[in-house]
Amino acid sequence: MATIAFNNICKSFGENQVVRDFNLTIEDGEFVVLVGPSGCGKTTSLRMLAGLEAPTSGRIALNNVDITDVPSKARELAMVFQSYALYPHMSVADNIGFALSLQKRPAQAIRAEVLAAAKRLEIDHLLARKPRELSGGQRQRVAVARAIVRQPQAFLFDEPLSNLDAKLRHSARVEIRKLQQQLGTTALYVTHDQIEAMTMADRIVVMEGGCIRQVGTPMELYMHPNSVFVASFLGAPPTNCIAGEVVHAAGSVQFCSDSLNLALHPETPRGPATLGIRPESLQPGEGMAAHLQLQGAVRFVEALGAETLVDLSIARQSGAPHQAPPTELTARLPGHHCLTSGDILPFHVARQDLRLFGSDGNVLADAIKTPDHAADEQMGDGGGLQRAVAEYV
Repeated sequence: MATIAFNNICKSFGENQVVRDFNLTIEDGEFVVLVGPSGCGKTTSLRMLAGLEAPTSGRIALNNVDITDVPSKARELAMVFQSYALYPHMSVADNIGFALSLQKRPAQAIRAEVLAAAKRLEIDHLLARKPRELSGGQRQRVAVARAIVRQPQAFLFDEPLSNLDAKLRHSARVEIRKLQQQLGTTALYVTHDQIEAMTMADRIVVMEGGCIRQVGTPMELYMHPNSVFVASFLGAPPTNCIAGEVVHAAGSVQFCSDSLNLALHPETPRGPATLGIRPESLQPGEGMAAHLQLQGAVRFVEALGAETLVDLSIARQSGAPHQAPPTELTARLPGHHCLTSGDILPFHVARQDLRLFGSDGNVLADAIKTPDHAADEQMGDGGGLQRAVAEYV
């Protein structure tokens, strides 16, 4: 088992710096997922740990031993590649046992370990086949079995499920996570798929532009994002982001947008800001008086069976520029709802479910006032839910 530490890692290709000040410690037996958009540096970080790329600066340690300059083959790490990297001319058994054969292990011992790994992944009936005779899911299992037999200090996964269809991805991620828990082996997993990150990780590392933006458990990051980027990246549908401004006027501090006002803590700094609302936080009905009250026109309904997604259009306030488009939000409602395009109905959001982000995109943690001190939130031109919505575009 292994503890892994990245210390001030940077990586540049020419003048292009793809990883910057990467600091991360992965505990023994932990399953950590690097997630982010394409080009954020997550795969490069994994390849530096594997020894396939050399960092421009910084050090990497495995069990407190510096391995930065250790050759890849001597690092006791096993990597599962996106393409699986199986040898097409070899049988499944030979692919699984290839690393052991390079170690000059006895043939009988290799056969026993290959069979044990194949049985664990339920591919023992495929040992005589060639990779071209396998489905995508079967090839993925062969690649994982090849990693298992090496008994590595840690598993490294580079988007191993990206070539599978949706149904296979679901079953494969369950299998990989269960296997890692049974073996207790440390794992670092790279993906751009937020669902994989949320469902598999002990901790998620969100990256953007070569930098770590936030680290935490899946629910910590989901419920308490530290930036607009993290809030928007994690979640499907993504967080509703409403652009506006923090205004200090007449003894009060409010977030003001073209479609709503929200009372804030008096010490909230003025300037451009973004209000974040998770789709599931938008609930039909008026809710409690302290909640943010909205009224929306239904534009589109997606009935998905277990849940319903509703696209809403929120009216401009009377003082907003006439050319300003209406605010569009997505609500996620449980089960089936008999809503149709054109329906106008109230929604509410509990104050603790609101997130405010400043002009730099970072969260203003204390900005949302407590209900005891909350002023009445206004929708439209101040008439609240008692006033009909007069204008939708």
